[in-house]
Amino acid sequence: MDLQLSGKTALVTGASQGIGRATAKLLAAEGVQTVIAARRGELLNDVADDIAARGYPRPVVIAHDIMATDGPESLAAKALQALGTIDILINSAGGSRKVDLYADAETWDEGMNMNFNTQRRLAHKLLPQMIDRNWGRIITISGKNEPEKHPGKINVAMSAKAAIHAWSKGLSNEVSQHGVTVNCLGPGKIMSEQIRNNYDEERRRKYAEEEIPIGYIGEPEDMAVVATFLCSPLARYVTGVLIPVDGSFRKYAF
Repeated sequence: MDLQLSGKTALVTGASQGIGRATAKLLAAEGVQTVIAARRGELLNDVADDIAARGYPRPVVIAHDIMATDGPESLAAKALQALGTIDILINSAGGSRKVDLYADAETWDEGMNMNFNTQRRLAHKLLPQMIDRNWGRIITISGKNEPEKHPGKINVAMSAKAAIHAWSKGLSNEVSQHGVTVNCLGPGKIMSEQIRNNYDEERRRKYAEEEIPIGYIGEPEDMAVVATFLCSPLARYVTGVLIPVDGSFRKYAF
């Protein structure tokens, strides 16, 4: 299927590994010229070299800390300077950690910035030029916001991701008339550097059998194919939604 993406431009954050990396590679394979951004420049260059070696457009590499004071704004400026326009934004940078229920304000602010404020600020810097051209795609790799039972602990990221879902839905209502769609993808257990480091192969197998109905842990490419489809003109009528990509890992349908 031709996804009609050839000639489009994209900025992919968190592109040095995992879901961001897989999405950048698949977008490039569809003919998209990308800017890839993350903190670890050497890994980004590995991604760019791999993409170019396959005969696809070599990404522009920007080693960048999006959590810096002006991180989102300066990244948007660099991406626009590099490509002139950005048609697609893939917000794939983020993180998650459990903290004490009575964590201080600084800890909460850090979590909200990591998983909500930076994504929102980056999107709002890129939106005007999308609106001017009557076409754009904003996709945030978010996560679940279902409460989990952890005595004395709370996942700050859970609250931030609930915020990103609500923001995305509201923003989609505002910009859909300009040909811009806004969606979230909620990964389940996806094979990552963290999972490989913390779970040996036998533990991963047992966890998948007991906790994931489909019976295995997903790969970043499982996320990338859905993200790439949502980027395409073919997905013009899909906006304002959170799509789980999780092998039915979540306990609830909605």
